[in-house]
Amino acid sequence: MCGICGIWAPGRAEALAPLAQMNARLAHRGPDDHGLWTDAGAGVGLGHRRLAVLDLSPLGRQPMRSASGRYVLCFNGEVYNFKRLRAELEPLGHRFRGGSDTEVLLAAFEQWGLAQAVRRFNGMFAFALWDSREQSLSLVRDRLGVKPLCLGRIPGGVVFGSELGALRAHPDFDTGLNRDALALYFRHNYLPAPHSIYAQASKLAPGEIVTFGPQGETRSRFWDLDALWRQGFAEPCHASEREAADELERLLSDAVSLRLLSDAPLGVFLSGGVDSSLVTALMQRRSARPVRSFCIGFAEAAYDEAPHARAVARHLGCEHTELVVTAGDMLKLAPQLPRIYDEPFADSSQLPTALLCRLTRGHVTVALSGDGGDELFSGYERYPWTLRAHRLLSALPRPLRRAALLAARAAPQALWGLLGPRGHKLRWRLDALGVEGFEPLYRHFISHLKNPALLAPGAREPARRAPLSLGDTAEARRAWMSLADLLAYLPDDILTKVDRASMAVALEVRAPLLDFRVAEFAARLPMRFKAGPGACAGGPGKHLLRQVLYRHVPRHLVDRPKMGFGVPLAAWLRADLRPWAADLLSPALLRRQGWLDAGFVARMWAAFLAGEDNWSHSLWDVLMFQAWLELHEKGEGAACAC
Repeated sequence: MCGICGIWAPGRAEALAPLAQMNARLAHRGPDDHGLWTDAGAGVGLGHRRLAVLDLSPLGRQPMRSASGRYVLCFNGEVYNFKRLRAELEPLGHRFRGGSDTEVLLAAFEQWGLAQAVRRFNGMFAFALWDSREQSLSLVRDRLGVKPLCLGRIPGGVVFGSELGALRAHPDFDTGLNRDALALYFRHNYLPAPHSIYAQASKLAPGEIVTFGPQGETRSRFWDLDALWRQGFAEPCHASEREAADELERLLSDAVSLRLLSDAPLGVFLSGGVDSSLVTALMQRRSARPVRSFCIGFAEAAYDEAPHARAVARHLGCEHTELVVTAGDMLKLAPQLPRIYDEPFADSSQLPTALLCRLTRGHVTVALSGDGGDELFSGYERYPWTLRAHRLLSALPRPLRRAALLAARAAPQALWGLLGPRGHKLRWRLDALGVEGFEPLYRHFISHLKNPALLAPGAREPARRAPLSLGDTAEARRAWMSLADLLAYLPDDILTKVDRASMAVALEVRAPLLDFRVAEFAARLPMRFKAGPGACAGGPGKHLLRQVLYRHVPRHLVDRPKMGFGVPLAAWLRADLRPWAADLLSPALLRRQGWLDAGFVARMWAAFLAGEDNWSHSLWDVLMFQAWLELHEKGEGAACAC
């Protein structure tokens, strides 16, 4: 796991001069080594920061040139099946000096070419490949978007990096903000690819190859999740539940085994939920020693999963470490988050995630996680909830819906406050009375702010193409929601959150459930194997994952309502975090900056403090933007803050 950066500016050798500064901005991602490679005649330069996990010797140093000299590679991530690929390549005449996966990747490019080789890679990766014969630079991102890659435009060329901070270090990169992207941010609490906070920067999509060369710029996909999901839904597998569970366990067991390959110490994130418990169980089964497991707990019982994690760890025989965090810990961490996340990002679970990564890095260099289970196996509670809401709304005549919506909007603000937390939820749900169609309804429910232009005046929300409908049945709609989340929420929120938090402390995180073979298998599963039999599309989800888990962990240890990785944000904002928040939400500051509507923010803050409406998550979005903007105005880049 590393950080990469580079420049392509043919005919502009002087544009390569800032490469070392760009690379230095990524030092937190790779503290063990660094390297630079340039070809002034071609106008190309590559930079690399190394976190040594495989082949800790200098033979794993990057950027690395292929045996023939044709290719130069800088690579972030891991290709877990590199030993199997090496066994294929050696009989074909390829020889290897060291034990790194990078050397195997270069041999694969020599043997099969980029397009065919990358389809053979099983891993998480983002890399830049220079082809000296074709005089072309190719940027590639893994299938599910586990590893990030940003692209920026400069006069006569491009700059790229694992984080935007590397782009900012190049003086030719224009750091002007993208006002329209703010509308996306305040709707989602993250910035979905390809959009960026900067007008001149974008993000590669998962499974995308972008090539720059004499013929200009070309883009292609080597793996298309949308097409795979649609084909799997149309042509599901016909196995029995037992056969499907056996196959899932086989795939996951191999995925975990591949991810245990490391020359550095390993551990696992364990919350006690279905996904992390299954990964931990399969990991422990393959370990001769107790697995190191790590968990974050809260003093607030409603958010605390630590007792559940402790019970699972005890059953499996793990060496368990947990840390109970307080509002004081959050207060110390909150101002540092913009440095870690590099652009506005406001999933509030970023707080415990950053602390969990810091805790884990104190003991190991690599950790496995359970990310991906909810999206692949239909585990989010919002899926059956949205289906029920749509059935109810569809049964109401339109005139009645319009009348109820008008009455709800006309009701005094104080009325909702009198009803307590249920009043806030009821008001939020009644807003859906004005939404037509299932897909817009789901978008409505997952939006933080329904009309972001109210908060960011002048921002025009960029049109984003949602996946086409899979059909009008409950099963089709539930499969569609999973697909929508796999294409955006997973890579741009969940995986971004983990990548930045882990790399801020130089921790490598591996997600076995996101092995592409598991994803392709999940695409072909009938909905009854995901949502559960009987209840079908209205079931709780992750049914087949649970059946595999029950083979290793007793049901009573893991069968409970889903908690997620939430935090008591509202309570903290009203108490320990209040002075910090009040400073960032100052109307005078907001008016001076000119990005947000100071009056709208003031009304949200006042209503929240008065208990009239729970704006905590939208306020957190504002706070994370404000804290990031403060750094941006000072010209400070992202860096390790832990």
